[in-house]
Amino acid sequence: MATIKDVARLAGVGLGTASRVVSGKGAVSPATQAKVRKAIEELGFRPSHAARSLLSGFTKMIGVYIPILKGTFYTPILQMIDTELRANGLHMVVAFGVGQSDARGQAVEGIEFLMERGCDGIISMSNNLEDEDFAMLAARGAKIVVVNSAVSGLDELAFQVDHRKAGALAAQALVDQGHSRIAVIAGPATAPDNAQRIEGFMKELKKRGVDTRDMWIAESDFSPEGGFACAKELLESGYPFTALFCANDEMAVGALSHFQEAGVRVPQDVSVLGYDDTPSAEFSAPRLTSVHIPWRDVVKSGLNALLNRCYGGDRPVSRRYPISVTQRASVGPAPQPKTRKRK
Repeated sequence: MATIKDVARLAGVGLGTASRVVSGKGAVSPATQAKVRKAIEELGFRPSHAARSLLSGFTKMIGVYIPILKGTFYTPILQMIDTELRANGLHMVVAFGVGQSDARGQAVEGIEFLMERGCDGIISMSNNLEDEDFAMLAARGAKIVVVNSAVSGLDELAFQVDHRKAGALAAQALVDQGHSRIAVIAGPATAPDNAQRIEGFMKELKKRGVDTRDMWIAESDFSPEGGFACAKELLESGYPFTALFCANDEMAVGALSHFQEAGVRVPQDVSVLGYDDTPSAEFSAPRLTSVHIPWRDVVKSGLNALLNRCYGGDRPVSRRYPISVTQRASVGPAPQPKTRKRK
């Protein structure tokens, strides 16, 4: 396999000159460029990734840290990032935690792994990193943007949505259909974005005159298995409800599965509302009504900001992400109380 030294020797130029032609950086006369390119063509020279990195100072790799490599939430996000990077001659390296808890130590370890691999920049989707972690990573030269989390004093690094507003929209969607007896399957209490959406949901219910003091609320782990188990617990509790709000689509899909197994009709007996509007919502049975979070736009803005920071350029970056409710078949009017017929 030909090397840059072979190219320089055949072209009759110095190694530095050949390197400048290959990298496209530095002044080289047209005649010399022609000789070097001819040598490259004759030798079939292709610079290795490592060689290109040495010549350009960039590895052309972007790291992505996600809490868990599972389910329908992160897969479309990773696909979008990979497509965008490849279109720009870049590549993706992924690190992930080992569970839904996304422990702080796992996140720091994952990002350090990406730094050790020489990634030019990193997207973090963990919400467990602390301000001091970002300070430590920045001191080590890491270029990071954060999706779905805040960084104190560094707003330009963070790309997030208004989960409180999204939670309020979820409450409106159910109350507008006449539901007042509502149950909730929340995500982990330690996840700030989960706490925000539940806070917005409960606040809006109270604003609409719904009594939330004895509301049935369970905490789960954002998984379909967790949604299934909580739905089973809900039915066994005897709590009277006409609607169920789940803090993400995967738990909602798990709940739908248990309701179908238990003979509970959706939406005739109970309505089910999800959150995120992931692909699983569109293909569940029945199709899941869900709070639409424009995750593609959020991540794309974070990625563009990172690429601008790493390589220059002026890629578009937005900070406003419209939230809505995608109406499908799983939410309907609250069933009317059954009345006894007079004899």
